[in-house]
Amino acid sequence: MLKSEEMRNKPSIKQIHKDYPYYNNVPPRGFLINGRPALTQIDPGKVGDFVIVLVRDALCAYGDDPAKVVADRLEHAELIGQSGMFTSYSGWYKGAHITAVSGGSGAPEMEMILYDYLEYTDAGTFIRLGGSGGFGDHVEPGDLVIASGAVRGEGMTRAYIDAGYPAAAHYEVVLAMVQAAEEVGCRYHVGVTVSCDSDYVGGGRPGVGGYLQPRNIEHAAIYNRAGCLNGDRESSAIITLSALFGRRGGSVCSVSDNMCTGKRFTEGIGHNYALDVVLEGCAALSEMDRQKGSKPNWYPKLNDRESI
Repeated sequence: MLKSEEMRNKPSIKQIHKDYPYYNNVPPRGFLINGRPALTQIDPGKVGDFVIVLVRDALCAYGDDPAKVVADRLEHAELIGQSGMFTSYSGWYKGAHITAVSGGSGAPEMEMILYDYLEYTDAGTFIRLGGSGGFGDHVEPGDLVIASGAVRGEGMTRAYIDAGYPAAAHYEVVLAMVQAAEEVGCRYHVGVTVSCDSDYVGGGRPGVGGYLQPRNIEHAAIYNRAGCLNGDRESSAIITLSALFGRRGGSVCSVSDNMCTGKRFTEGIGHNYALDVVLEGCAALSEMDRQKGSKPNWYPKLNDRESI
């Protein structure tokens, strides 16, 4: 049974369906085109255990569609979904079955990707891989931030659950990405990412013509004082929806500038490291899952058990 069917069969969900007068007027599993999920056009049977979610971000200097950039690093990679909005490839990396999907930026775009993947597949892990701007005092351009959690400053996830629900990255994802970063040998930090809808005035950057309001000029300083490390537009969406629907979520972002410290923007800096870390992290998670067997959670001494 798909995880989405488990959600649909919850008594509390069934009750709210009875209370919703328009429930029978909408497709219960979303729109389909030619028998496939409409927005991504994925072949659900070819989706991997690990889904890397990317944005077509000019600031990351991919040089090609980012899903294709990831696919070029996979074995037996194939195109499994192509729509007017999203592109998906699947392949293998050191034993991990990985899908990379690319699309536009922001939490609403993430919802569209995640709906198809969460509704139609049992992919267990969703990881945001992208770029960001720095807030933390010690975060340099070219560094990576592995999110331990995210500030839900965007509006999309509040349609799902109130703002008090934490966007906490799954601990296994954090551990695996830390291990990968150590093995890759890059500079990285672990901490809180801030996600908001507005990349300009909402992120503390002047808008057109230098436009700002008084509340905008405090944005960066507020999160700097709170010890937040970086800002993006997608991490909280991926982490929150993954948790709501019983999956593991996480985020690894390269940092291209830091307006709190005055370090200037360089396109794509550190992003190849981010790609390496996420792929190696997925391989580490695959091994952790193997070690768990029937156990629900991984813990360090599982390694010791195997050596006995």
